[in-house]
Amino acid sequence: MKRYRVTVDGKTYEVEVEEIGGNVRASVASSMAVPPAPAAAPAAAAPAAARSTQSVPTAPAPVTPTQATQPVMRDGNGEVIKAPLPGVITEYKVKAGDRVKKGQVLLLLEAMKMQNEIMAPRDALVKSIDNSQGANVNTGDPLLTLE
Repeated sequence: MKRYRVTVDGKTYEVEVEEIGGNVRASVASSMAVPPAPAAAPAAAAPAAARSTQSVPTAPAPVTPTQATQPVMRDGNGEVIKAPLPGVITEYKVKAGDRVKKGQVLLLLEAMKMQNEIMAPRDALVKSIDNSQGANVNTGDPLLTLE
């Protein structure tokens, strides 16, 4: 069970989320009163304790590469691939001089206990590795340069 604090429209809620098989169980304990549902909604008549925990079947979320939001910078020296979020470089999958294909994993960046694959935006030659394995990086820090 994981606990999160969520603020929506200025109201803060504490949320517990538990994944069981293909189902997600969520319970909400608010630090502020939860606004009531409209009178026409049938859930408004149910007691708050009965509404606080619900099971919702979900399909596994598709894994999408971080490349879509990954910042890049082009200049006369090549295309700099920058960190899309703060984290730790756990493994470079390429080295300077390697030819890479569009979509190929260049490195793994761990952020919030998740491994994020940083992928090549195009076919290219790896010009340089601009950081080191194990390094802590911030959003926008250079990771490597493509030619």
